[in-house]
Amino acid sequence: MLNLKIIIGSTRPGRAADHVIPWITAMSREQGDFDVDVLDLRDWPLPLFAETLATVGDPRTPAFSAPVVKQWNSKIAEGDAYLFITPEYNHSIPAVLKNAIDSVFTTFAFRGKPAGYVGYSGGIGGGIRAIEHLAHVAIEAEMVPLRNSVVIPTVHSAFGPGGQPDDPRTNAAAKILLDDLAWWARALQQARAAGTLPPAAFRLMAANEGAGK
Repeated sequence: MLNLKIIIGSTRPGRAADHVIPWITAMSREQGDFDVDVLDLRDWPLPLFAETLATVGDPRTPAFSAPVVKQWNSKIAEGDAYLFITPEYNHSIPAVLKNAIDSVFTTFAFRGKPAGYVGYSGGIGGGIRAIEHLAHVAIEAEMVPLRNSVVIPTVHSAFGPGGQPDDPRTNAAAKILLDDLAWWARALQQARAAGTLPPAAFRLMAANEGAGK
């Protein structure tokens, strides 16, 4: 089974994510390829990013600035794929979600693994702009962002009494996303098993050191 980390990017009281989480978690489990692990950032009180090479210590066994940051890096490293659930705040993602991604520092735990997105908003945009920003962040973290995503506009009225989306296209989009995520997770898992290049930052440092000799 592939390990899928569903990362919930909102921690606000009364968050609309609570309409989305049970539905997408159930669909992820029903898809059949995933061992699903829900990471609710409410349960991960990560400090505001302040990591440096000094706080990390030995990069082979990093200590980080707080035990919870080390635990977070270890938890992220378990994943074969990531599914981010994000609202849209001021045309972007919540600060708590960006902080969680930034906190995966020097371990490169996201590297070479696929990322999918479920965006939502109270208006008609459905989190599209947040997803676009998040895809850029994912690229810098060396994830592989997928093209297909799920967008849920007017989220407070998007789900019926049984917890299912009223618009059947939402379920269709979720199935496409999860199938794509499983395909890419398996392909990239095999690629990583065959061997990986060192992170580009390390190769660049080595090249600069060689040029200075």
